[in-house]
Amino acid sequence: MLNPDLRKLLKDKTSRYSLVTAVAKRARQITETPELREKCGTEKPVSYALDEFLAGDLSIKEPEEIRDI
Repeated sequence: MLNPDLRKLLKDKTSRYSLVTAVAKRARQITETPELREKCGTEKPVSYALDEFLAGDLSIKEPEEIRDI
């Protein structure tokens, strides 16, 4: 089971909700796009998407109102 350090993922005051939503959307993109599915290989799309965020290949942009909560 994948258990990344949330401090790395939630840097810059990114909310957990935004992280989960972004990873789910990216995993859905991977599943629906044949080229990305091939690139993912045997790894699950959610794990692959989370790795992309951890590597810094993708970032989350959220409104300032959400960050203050």
